[in-house]
Amino acid sequence: MPHPKNVLVVDDEQMIREAVSSYLVKQGYQVFAAETGREALQIMEKQTISFVILDLMLPDLPGEQVCAMIRKQSRVPMIMLTAKTMESDMLNGLDLGADDYITKPFSLKNLYARMQAVLRRSGEDLKPLAAKFSWNSGDLVIDYECREVHKRGEPVSVTPIEWKILSAFTKYPQRVFTRDELLAAAFDLGFDGYDRVIDTHVKNLRKKIEDDPRRPVYIRTVHGTGYRFGGDAR
Repeated sequence: MPHPKNVLVVDDEQMIREAVSSYLVKQGYQVFAAETGREALQIMEKQTISFVILDLMLPDLPGEQVCAMIRKQSRVPMIMLTAKTMESDMLNGLDLGADDYITKPFSLKNLYARMQAVLRRSGEDLKPLAAKFSWNSGDLVIDYECREVHKRGEPVSVTPIEWKILSAFTKYPQRVFTRDELLAAAFDLGFDGYDRVIDTHVKNLRKKIEDDPRRPVYIRTVHGTGYRFGGDAR
């Protein structure tokens, strides 16, 4: 996974949103800002976000609901911001999947330090959201512990390289992968083959998991960039 540079800041208070965004930009990050929960979820769908700073008190959706919806799709590291100070609120936020919790008011230096601590704990090899996951109401099921793939209840035989590629896709749903990134995920670092070899493996995977490989719903082409994984997780 690349060094996290894309941060999503979600807060309905303009001063906080702008202050945090400006501080992080100075630290070398690219920042996407959202005022509402729905706007945040739209950004998550369109951008490859590597860190989320999420306020709980939003005007449309509760921050807890936004967190839960993000966690259905991604293990992206997340810090919650809130004016709530009750221990029960903090524990609830952490139970929903937040990595840390900061109460307002806070200093930008403290927020940044906590952010770096979360990133260090997260590491580069994020675990899948569950040991077993399914997409499109059970149409595609992946068991990470047993390293098994099922399509419509029937086992699918995948090669070790195909398994590594599929695992990369499904551990980071909606993320756009370049061919070079997929090469790094599937092969040893010393591999110096042509990056288009990934296209062959993707073509073979599509034959195995797509209803119509020419109109894929799982492994989707992002023209000019690479591929991303789609599908409705359950």
